[in-house]
Amino acid sequence: MAVDFADHDALVTEDRTLTFAGLRDEVRRAAAALIGAGVLPGDRVAIWSPNTWHWAIACLAIQYAGGVMVPLNTRYTAAEASDILARTAAPLLFGMGQFLGADRVGDLDRAKLPELRHIVGIPIDEQDGTWDEFLAGPQADLSEVDARAAAVRPDDPSDVLFTSGTTGRSKGVLCAHRQSLAAPAAWAECGQLTSADRYLCINPFFHNFGYKAGILACLQTGATLIPQLTFDPEQAMRVIADKRITVVPGPPTIFQTLLDHPARKNYDLSSLRFAVTGAATVPVVLIERMQAELDFDIVLTAYGLTEANGFGTMCRADDDAVTVATTCGRPIADFDLRIDSPDEAGAGEVLLRGPNVMLGYLDDPVATAAAIDADGWLHTGDVGTVDEAGNLRITDRLKDMYICGGFNVYPAEIEQVLARLDGVADAAVIGVPDDRLGEVGRAFIVRRDGSDLDEQAVIDYAKKHLANFKTPRSVVFVATLPRNPGGKVVKPTLREMV
Repeated sequence: MAVDFADHDALVTEDRTLTFAGLRDEVRRAAAALIGAGVLPGDRVAIWSPNTWHWAIACLAIQYAGGVMVPLNTRYTAAEASDILARTAAPLLFGMGQFLGADRVGDLDRAKLPELRHIVGIPIDEQDGTWDEFLAGPQADLSEVDARAAAVRPDDPSDVLFTSGTTGRSKGVLCAHRQSLAAPAAWAECGQLTSADRYLCINPFFHNFGYKAGILACLQTGATLIPQLTFDPEQAMRVIADKRITVVPGPPTIFQTLLDHPARKNYDLSSLRFAVTGAATVPVVLIERMQAELDFDIVLTAYGLTEANGFGTMCRADDDAVTVATTCGRPIADFDLRIDSPDEAGAGEVLLRGPNVMLGYLDDPVATAAAIDADGWLHTGDVGTVDEAGNLRITDRLKDMYICGGFNVYPAEIEQVLARLDGVADAAVIGVPDDRLGEVGRAFIVRRDGSDLDEQAVIDYAKKHLANFKTPRSVVFVATLPRNPGGKVVKPTLREMV
C-alpha cells in the first residue's frame, strides 16, 4: 500500500494525518527505536492505550521488528494488566497517561514486573508522554530494521490477545501473521471495502473488532482509518459529516444511540455506506432503521471469537434485513462450520475449523487441547443452529458468558473476586438485559452470618478489582444459591428470578 497508495491518506486524527507512505516511514522509525531498546525477534511487546495514531504505529512497528503485539484493554485495572505483562514477560509497554480520570499505568507495581524494562508514554488529552523521547533514543540502522521485517514468516506469531476463560483466569490466544491478515481481508471483502472508503473506528484497537477488522482491514484495502478516542455520539456525527465517513462498524448500542440522538438532524450523514454490527441480539427494526434513516447501503451482522482471529461467520451484502438481524451469516475466511450433537431442534455446540483457528493458548497446551480437538475443530462454547441456507443463529452460551457493551464477560472471574470480599459466603453472577449495553452483570450474594454487607459495598469492591464492563450493576441478596446435585449453581433458576 505504501507504493500503490503512497500519497493516499492512511490514518487521520484531529492532530495528525499520515499517508500510506508516511505511515510506513513512521513504522520503520518506531521499529528502529524498538530494536534500539533491545527488543528481540519473538519478544512480546504490550500496548495499553485508547485509539490514538500512536497505537497503530506501535502495533505495526512491533511486528515489523519481529515482535509479537499484546494489546491490553484500557478498562483493565493495574492488577489485571500486571498479570498479563508478567505472563508475556513483556520487555516494553506502550502505555497511556491519564485516561478517563485514572492513571492505570502509573499504578503498576514495577517491582513485580522485572522483565518490563521500558514504558513508553503515549500522550492522551494533550498530556506529555515519552513517545518523542523514545523515537529520539537509540535506533537501529534501517537496514537492520528491514532485515528484521524480511525475516518474519507467515506462521510466526503476530499477536496475543487475551480472553477470559471459564476458570476465571484469562487465556492468551496466539495467532500468526497469515491469520491476522487473511481473516480481516475476508471480512473486508464481505463489506466491499476499497480505497475510496473512509472508516470511522469507534471499536477499541485492543479488541479484534478495532485491530483486525479496523487497522488491518484498512491497511490491506487502502481505506482511510479515522479512529475515535472514546465514543461520543455527537462528535461521531460531526466527524461523519466533516470527513465524509462511509464505514462505521460497532455494537448495536452505537447505532441505536445515533438514531435516537436529538442532534442527528443537524448533521449530514448521507456519506454512510457500510455498517457491521453484532455482539448482541439485533432487532430487525434496528437494521431497517439503519438502512432507512442512516442511509447505509449495506448493513451486516457477524459472529466470531478471539480463538478464531475474531471472525467466523458473516452475512453478505445481498441478504435481507430479517436474515441480517436474526442470523450471523455464513462462514468466511475459509472456515468450516458444524453443529456438534444437535438436538431435535437442531441446536448444539458451534464448531469451527480452518486455517484461521488460533495457533493455541499461550503456555497452556492442556487448554489448547480442550478447545481444539484431534480433527482440528474449535469448540466455541456457544450453542447455535444452522438454517437451510447455511446461516448460523446463536441461541445460547455454554459457558455462561454474557456480552456487556460489546465485551465478553465471564461470570466465573467475577465470582472469584466477590468470593474474597469480607462478608460474602457465596456468590453467582449472570447477565441481565440492559437497553444501552445489551447485558450487564447482576450478582446474587449469600451473606455470611452477622454480615451487614449492602449492594453499594459489593459494587465498590468489584470496581476496585475489575474492569468497569465486568463490574456488576446490581446485587440481589439471597438466603442460598440454587444448586444441582453435583453442587453447580443452577443459573437458569437465577434468570427466572430476574
